[in-house]
Amino acid sequence: MIEAFISFVCLAMLLRRQGWNQATRFLAFNAAAFVLYNCFLVVTYVAHFSAEMATEDGIEVVAAVINDDVAVTDSTYTAGRRGVGATVLAEKIAGAAAEEGRPLAQVAAICRSVNEHARSMGVALTSCTVPEVGHPTFELGDDEMEVGIGIHGEPGRSRSVLRQADEIVEMLAGPILDDLGAESGDQLLAFVNGMGATPLLELYVVYRRLHALLEAEGLRVVRRLVGSYVTSLDMAGCSVTLMRMDREMLRLWDAPVFTPALSWG
Repeated sequence: MIEAFISFVCLAMLLRRQGWNQATRFLAFNAAAFVLYNCFLVVTYVAHFSAEMATEDGIEVVAAVINDDVAVTDSTYTAGRRGVGATVLAEKIAGAAAEEGRPLAQVAAICRSVNEHARSMGVALTSCTVPEVGHPTFELGDDEMEVGIGIHGEPGRSRSVLRQADEIVEMLAGPILDDLGAESGDQLLAFVNGMGATPLLELYVVYRRLHALLEAEGLRVVRRLVGSYVTSLDMAGCSVTLMRMDREMLRLWDAPVFTPALSWG
């Protein structure tokens, strides 16, 4: 049985390498741990480093990476795709499996399946300001937007003139659907995520257009999530995540959850 479900997204920026290893050992109660992390160079390195150290201490560790971003394949920050919005979905669904007492390997397999069936892309209207740096990560004019940003405030794959909300949704949904390979009749979970400084009202404006666009493609939105869950400090913008759902994924998504961010059941 899993004694710890650890998301390195939650620990990121709080603990250094040795601290992460200590956290893994502490949370695992010297038994077993499942580690979920996003595909960013530093996070990947630290996750593997901590898992190796915990394994040397006799703790069974299985890890899974999230790399759902369709905007950037390789960048200064990643080797491969970045992990973005699907992290929340993986934490909820794999977490529900862990809560049921599933074996470590099954929980990891479910997490990898979430990653395989989810795709994301985001847009920023402003940069974020990392406190340690003290200035915006990149500069944007009042009439500009950055398309394809990541969750650590890094720039995207292109810069564009600021568009209307409906046009922005179409710019994000198109590449996501192309990469996801969704077909008419597929069941989807639609997740509109705020980057930190975007009001909830504006996120629902985005969701309104997204829902209409998906319906026009013959796709069924069976679950939705709208809010600021994977943020980049004070960045204004949003991301869209779409995940193909089956009966088992729906059941695990609907399982009771009681956290500050997600609460139902």
